[in-house]
Amino acid sequence: MAKKIKKKKNETYFISDEVKEALEESIPVVALESTIISHGMPFPQNVEVALEVEDIIRREGAIPATIAILSGVPCIGLSKDEINTLGKKGQDVVKVSRRDMGVVIARKLDGATTVSSTMICAAMAGIDVFVTGGIGGVHTDVHLSHDISADLREFSRTPVLAVSAGIKSILDIARSAEYLETEGICVLGYGTDEFPAFYTRESGVNIHERVDSVEEIAEIFKAQKIIFPDQGMIVTNPIPIKDQIPQDEINDNIKHALYDCQENGINGKAVTPFLLKRMVELSEGKSLIANIALVKNNALLGAQIAAALLDS
Repeated sequence: MAKKIKKKKNETYFISDEVKEALEESIPVVALESTIISHGMPFPQNVEVALEVEDIIRREGAIPATIAILSGVPCIGLSKDEINTLGKKGQDVVKVSRRDMGVVIARKLDGATTVSSTMICAAMAGIDVFVTGGIGGVHTDVHLSHDISADLREFSRTPVLAVSAGIKSILDIARSAEYLETEGICVLGYGTDEFPAFYTRESGVNIHERVDSVEEIAEIFKAQKIIFPDQGMIVTNPIPIKDQIPQDEINDNIKHALYDCQENGINGKAVTPFLLKRMVELSEGKSLIANIALVKNNALLGAQIAAALLDS
């Protein structure tokens, strides 16, 4: 990266001055992942969206903390130049989940954090709220691949509240919901009684509990932290009605994308980026527009929840 990070002895991560000051002065802070920048969207849209999301959070009176690993250092709060560099490098930046953190840090590499690794870094810094697009889950071919995202397990051991538009539509939402229930993870539906399906508002899968105000979300998270101080929570926030893609249309695209993924022998951490890119092609750009809309919608809600946590 362009910026060299100076570390003091025994310092394990870097917090930007802006984020550090906000945490010290009890100003709301919202964590943001960086995989969506390097692996989720093409350049320059990825950078434009990342900066727009940060602006949305600022307009709500909160401070954005985009997280990535730069030259082997977990960084909480990136500059515009750093975000731009991540966007330009794209998939040349290592996609970093929990299992990859030690390797990337030891080898002093640049890494884009996923849901699980972003949650870990946010918790280290004392940030309660994290915003993403959609969380990972159980893959549709789990009976063959045994592929279950590390995102799901992370909620049972990292005390961060994540705002998302549900589980990505390319995954098995019903099985993912069952996995979360097995892990004892509280899943709240903001203004909805069922899991949002990322590109669409409905999935047919019932959600754990419905909430209709950010104040109630804050109270529930605070109560949970008293009982389970090491456990996270998921708030699902449906994509705005005007931005969703009809369910039949998106389901057809998903079937084609999954078939293409299998035919090309894509596996492991490359699956989700491949499927998301293929979805953009199959939907003639509609899925990218929907993705951008839902991320912005989640950023707005995340900033409001972060403020409510400090006010309650």
